[in-house]
Amino acid sequence: MGKIITIKDIAKVANVSVTTVSFVLNDKGEKMGISNEVIKKVLKLAEEMSYRPNMIASSLRTGKTRSIGLIVEDISNQFFSEFARVIEREAVQLNYRVFYCSTGGDDARAIELVDSLLQANVDGFIITPTVGMKSTIDRLIDLQRPVVLIDRYFEDQNVSHVVLDNLDGGYTATRHFLEKGFKKIGFVTNLRELVQMQLRKQGYINALNEVGLYDESRTLSLEYHITEEERIEKISEFLNTVTDIDAVLFSTNYLLLAGLQSFKKLGLKIPKDKAVISFDDHDSFRLHSPSITVLSQPIEEMGKKTVRLLMLQMEDKAKFKEQKEKEKGSLIIRESV
Repeated sequence: MGKIITIKDIAKVANVSVTTVSFVLNDKGEKMGISNEVIKKVLKLAEEMSYRPNMIASSLRTGKTRSIGLIVEDISNQFFSEFARVIEREAVQLNYRVFYCSTGGDDARAIELVDSLLQANVDGFIITPTVGMKSTIDRLIDLQRPVVLIDRYFEDQNVSHVVLDNLDGGYTATRHFLEKGFKKIGFVTNLRELVQMQLRKQGYINALNEVGLYDESRTLSLEYHITEEERIEKISEFLNTVTDIDAVLFSTNYLLLAGLQSFKKLGLKIPKDKAVISFDDHDSFRLHSPSITVLSQPIEEMGKKTVRLLMLQMEDKAKFKEQKEKEKGSLIIRESV
């Protein structure tokens, strides 16, 4: 390990005072009347000398830790890991670190994670809330902690969020089946009071109601906290019972991953026996033979927007007005329909 570079070292090489370097590195150069030339010189040297700010000292001085707490449902799910990657990349460019955690959809764990991150004094939160997290989010608002929700939100809560237009997504995917001549379209989803799941289902229902083809018996709602084996079992049972289904829309990628195994178990061929579309892409869907059509979320765009909203809030909590962003998904057409 080389010697740790301090602001004293930079000051010495730049031939300016330690205070000047400190002002420049804390974005106060202009405010303190330091010339542009000196600001550029100090920043260039800091980079060349690989200066790393001492987070602890700087957080004691400014009350800021330059860190963000990112709480998602399941970091091993490809949708969340891609989201996290975009968020981390954007944050690092702004000199912020990201602490990742997963709730596993467990309310108690989610509340515990928020407490831990509050103790770590993170500057802001990006959260995929669990069903019972509303009061915890309220608490963050009361504490005036910057927070942006992703993927889902609580309808009557004034918090910034960045989500998919789920109603439109469910409608678009179902319309695609209808346009391809499928009439008996099934829907497999989660039995949870999560707004994004309800809206995906509502979009599916709306598209079928328009043509008088909605039938409640073709929908399956599964408990969230069950094993992969149980999911496969329940989907197989459903397809064995409601035999007239000719196409199935899955409300998330992990449900389709279980669905594909149910199809295999029952000897069903895609798209010959049943056509398939899933929400949220997954590497294996591209590689699957036939490849799977998906309603994909614009993760890059959503991640950037999330970080931007959080930064605006962290810069000026008083002036910040919550913003609710809805992004349209896109249907990526492959071979499964």
